Amino acid sequence: MSKKAKKENKKQHKDFKSQEPQKATKKAQENMPDNNTEKQAELEQLLKDEKDKYLRLYAEFENFRKRTAKEKLELFETASEKVIKNLLPVLDDFERAIAEMKKNKDDEMAKGVSLIYDKFKKTLEKEGLKDIDVKKGDSFDPEIHEAIAQVPVEDEKMKDKIVDVVEKGYQLGPKNIRFPKVVTGR
Repeated sequence: MSKKAKKENKKQHKDFKSQEPQKATKKAQENMPDNNTEKQAELEQLLKDEKDKYLRLYAEFENFRKRTAKEKLELFETASEKVIKNLLPVLDDFERAIAEMKKNKDDEMAKGVSLIYDKFKKTLEKEGLKDIDVKKGDSFDPEIHEAIAQVPVEDEKMKDKIVDVVEKGYQLGPKNIRFPKVVTGR
């Protein structure tokens, strides 16, 4: 081979080498957009999933926080429930004692016991205790009343109504701590 031919061959080889990477780069660039869009779509989906997880977790935490605050408030309202429940029989005894003293016409003693009873009851009311108002003739509601007996009644109007209140009921805040015990008509 002559020098000229060798030179020409080298030049062609050089041109071929310089063209080969360009072709490969062009092919890679043509394939890249497809690959990039797939990766971008995958990243967007991952981002969407993580955002969804975050929002759910945040909502769960907010619900937990609200529920805990509500439970704390209820706990403060009814913290003295056990003590007050134990004092209700004493309150009932006061009422019975006053009624007996009035029957026996012991007015001075009844007046003194009534003063103590009133003071005791006002102290309990300051703690949130309320009477559940029940009268003869009210409709019986099993959600509010506790029926301890049923008696036959002559008056049809008193059927399924409260005939007698045996024991008063009480609420502490929004919660019933003792249901009124009643006798109903049948």
